[in-house]
Amino acid sequence: MGEASRTDRHPVPKALRGWVLPLALVALWWLAARNHWSSSPLLVPPGKVWDTAVQQFLSGDLARALYASLRRDLTGLAIGVTAGLVFGIAFGLSRLFERMIGPTFHTLKQISLFAWIPLLSVWFGLGDAAKVAFLSLAAFFPVVLNTFEGIRSVPGELIEAARVLKFTRLQWLTKLVLPAAAPSILAGIHLALVYAWLATLGAEYLLVSGQGIGNTMIDGRELFLMDLVIFGVIVVGFVGFALNWLAARVEQRLLAWRGRSVARF
Repeated sequence: MGEASRTDRHPVPKALRGWVLPLALVALWWLAARNHWSSSPLLVPPGKVWDTAVQQFLSGDLARALYASLRRDLTGLAIGVTAGLVFGIAFGLSRLFERMIGPTFHTLKQISLFAWIPLLSVWFGLGDAAKVAFLSLAAFFPVVLNTFEGIRSVPGELIEAARVLKFTRLQWLTKLVLPAAAPSILAGIHLALVYAWLATLGAEYLLVSGQGIGNTMIDGRELFLMDLVIFGVIVVGFVGFALNWLAARVEQRLLAWRGRSVARF
């Protein structure tokens, strides 16, 4: 009881602790621009970025760019996660499948993701199809690897218990293997969500055709509007944070049976 009360005494409320560093950086940025610590045109004041944000919001440009980026992101994520789960389960359950497909898969996963861009642009062009295929690849590999590791890490004692209880093959998969592997599988999906959002920006930079928040940043760079570029960076960060927060909450809810974390401070 005494220890819990000591850990709760903190000058900054728990809900606001994550904002301390961002607010400190914004304050430093404001001071640097106000006091002209740098004469570079790259250092634009926060007020100008705020004006750009308001203009982007009121004109609808922000909504259109975010819609385009998130639509590609979630479509590629859905395709990559679905394919990754199928391949990961097959890898984990079948030694034959692993021996036949494994060498090719482990070779392909070593290829840099951005090395696929020239090939995808030839196959699918520069439109959304190529971008979605690129995002699917970004989501595919972490899901496969984490699903495989999760299934292969199922304790032997549980498998023996399933034999004693005479589980059918479907019961063995749905009541034993997948629940036991769930933490690893969900971690892979969480990683896929992160990688897919990062790949969304990469795809929009390298496959320039179409709308998106990455294209907004490209427009700012080409017109030397650093306020627009910084605005895009901030939006990308906030969206990434929101996606990560949502995935963490879902993962926490689905894995509530594991109990509390060991973290104490």
